[in-house]
Amino acid sequence: MNEKVSMLDTMWRQRKGLTAMSTILYNDRFLDRSQGKVDMEDRGYQFGDGIYEALRVYNGKMFLLDLHMKRLERSARELRLALPYATDHLAENLDKLIKENAMDYGYVYFQITRGAIARKHRFPEQPIDTVLTASVEATDKDEDLHADGIKVSLLDDIRWLRCDIKTLNLLGNVLANQEAFERGAADAILHRDGVVTEGTTCNVFMVKDGVLITHPADHFILNGITRIFVLQLAERLGIPVDERTYTTAELLAADEVFLTSTGVRVTPVLQIDDRQVAGGKPGPITNRLLEAFNQDVEQFITAVNA
Repeated sequence: MNEKVSMLDTMWRQRKGLTAMSTILYNDRFLDRSQGKVDMEDRGYQFGDGIYEALRVYNGKMFLLDLHMKRLERSARELRLALPYATDHLAENLDKLIKENAMDYGYVYFQITRGAIARKHRFPEQPIDTVLTASVEATDKDEDLHADGIKVSLLDDIRWLRCDIKTLNLLGNVLANQEAFERGAADAILHRDGVVTEGTTCNVFMVKDGVLITHPADHFILNGITRIFVLQLAERLGIPVDERTYTTAELLAADEVFLTSTGVRVTPVLQIDDRQVAGGKPGPITNRLLEAFNQDVEQFITAVNA
């Protein structure tokens, strides 16, 4: 891997440039971060019994907000978890949180847990208050950790079988991501018995003979918001798409490979373990999608300014 790709790998893995802001949202209140407290018997803390979302902020506004809120509602239904208030009110509070922190560019992270009660695996017999917390992290406007490509490692997918729900249960992702880091990679591409699923923090796309291929949105992967958006871009650009399962052998023989997520947008993969991809540079379809994505972001920023 060349020196430039190695440097981008390091930037990805360290995520430099993120600055935690001082004001947080706790249920319906805005507090200083030092006042944010979690009950030791909160079910999110004890069981990972909760859901979360992470959104990008451009020019003070949340990008693809409606898609994130729809996915939040689906996750809540799947876990039979009551939201503390309507998503419209949540969006208003998140917008206020961004303004409270005077943040122009960065990320909003929020999670909702089933609440705090004496430890027992079963759901509480009587309804209890769910707990919502949210925080923001600022980035530079021109943050760009992805355009020139990264190295990934191919690892077994050891996660549970409901990866379609965006829950707090991320230990399988954590272990795989750490192993990839220790191998000198930016992330891992996971597979179940040789069938590629997704990354530890992202979705995976490959290109073969001009066709964009990605795992179908079933219970083995999270249907990422950026994944959805990239599929829309592909349709708009007239790029053929095939949502199907594919093997690690197909992945290693792909013409192009890239990752998508809220954090990395569209990130070319130039190396999988010791095997080079796409001649060690981003491929033409990846570049078309990345360019279209960046154009849409710029249009979003311009619309915010209007």
